[in-house]
Amino acid sequence: MCNYRYCVNRLAGGLRIGAGLGALLLLPWLVTAHAQLATNPPASSVPAGETNDDHRAGGPTLQPSSGILSGATNAGLSLADARRTALERNWDLLAAKSGIDAATAQLIVSKEFPNPSASLSIAKIGTHEAATILGNSLWERSYDSIAAINQLIEIGGKRHDRQIAARAGVRGAKARFYDARRTLDQGVTKAYIAALLAAENARVLAESAKYMRQEADIAQTQFNAGDISEADKKTLEINAAQFELQSTTAEAAARQARIAVEVLMGVKQPTGNWTPADSLEALTDVSVAPPPEASPGAVRPDVLAAEADLQGGQAQLQLQKAMRIPDPAILIGAEHNPPGGGPAVDTFLFGLSFPLPLWNQNGGNIKAAQAAVDQFGDALGKIKAQAAADIASAEIAYDEARESWLRYRDELAPKSAQVRESVRFKYERGAATLVDLLNAEQTDNTIRLALAQAMNDTASTAADLIAARTVTTETDLNLWK
Repeated sequence: MCNYRYCVNRLAGGLRIGAGLGALLLLPWLVTAHAQLATNPPASSVPAGETNDDHRAGGPTLQPSSGILSGATNAGLSLADARRTALERNWDLLAAKSGIDAATAQLIVSKEFPNPSASLSIAKIGTHEAATILGNSLWERSYDSIAAINQLIEIGGKRHDRQIAARAGVRGAKARFYDARRTLDQGVTKAYIAALLAAENARVLAESAKYMRQEADIAQTQFNAGDISEADKKTLEINAAQFELQSTTAEAAARQARIAVEVLMGVKQPTGNWTPADSLEALTDVSVAPPPEASPGAVRPDVLAAEADLQGGQAQLQLQKAMRIPDPAILIGAEHNPPGGGPAVDTFLFGLSFPLPLWNQNGGNIKAAQAAVDQFGDALGKIKAQAAADIASAEIAYDEARESWLRYRDELAPKSAQVRESVRFKYERGAATLVDLLNAEQTDNTIRLALAQAMNDTASTAADLIAARTVTTETDLNLWK
């Protein structure tokens, strides 16, 4: 599901947070392919309006979204609504669901018996003189007519092995759908958080522009009174205009981020004309609870899919080995031969035929099936290791991001705001220079943007951790209807 990355990476751009500060990446790199919600997920991971039971086998029963983005502009959209709508409409998730239908169709095929073949042959066809003592109609002439039914019989457990492989294919398709749900939920959450970050950046820059515009207005009065130079007045005006331009750029980036959310939601004509109903701070200030004790056999859905692939490959290997045993074809028929010079010959026929495995013993297909089993086994081991690594990496990233956010929120941001207000007060009374004012404003602007980024990192890594811990079971797959 590379499409998730594609939707967001196109929008990744730089946002200037001040002179010489470089580019601020607006949207994080989203994780791909297909979004399953956790079996008994942490309470903090369940969106408003849903329960833990909604996140089990089939997920919540999705009702038509109540007017969400259906032509209305500036409609408030919560993260829970965005996730719910994406699970209902996302194109890639719908395609993953179609994969289950295709696998189910293959299971139906594996249960079907081969059709019998019917044959009718007439021999000893002569002229009109082929009449017998019975008469000269078609049925009474001395033609030898044979009608037969031929039925292939599979032996050696071939049909059983084929059904095992097909059932494994259905389990794998279901597991991939669950994994698509998991990654989609993760992707929507991170895209929504990125949209909040972009909006927060725009708000911070707009506030900075407002502060600098106020100082520029005060500077105009001071300049008219002869208290400051024209250079100082113009410097303040330039900085105010620069912040205003940056705020406009950030607003455009925020709308692009909202469009990325709509794309994941399956909106046909995304415009970005909606406002988030959740705040970045509210989504950040939620601790991710330790994972509950997993149910027996509960693993990540991508691991379940890999296990199903291995089971299917093993069944295919057994099937190819069984193909060395020739399948007989049974023939049952009847022969009609009216009397010519002797008595009538009407009799039943029975025949048995099968190929002789002299030259081809299916060695190539057996070797290919064995290689596939080996590949599936290696893939399963890699996915299990990757699942464990995802959890460990996500825990480290979340702990670091949360610690950084708390420090910005509780220590750096309050100090920066105090310094800015103090320097502004002194500057307006002539006790501080213009350089002091600009440095204080720029530092506070940088800290507030860094605080917003820290909130984004915390909420985003929390989504990664929840997704990494998401598990399901074979029972959940079997409950699929």
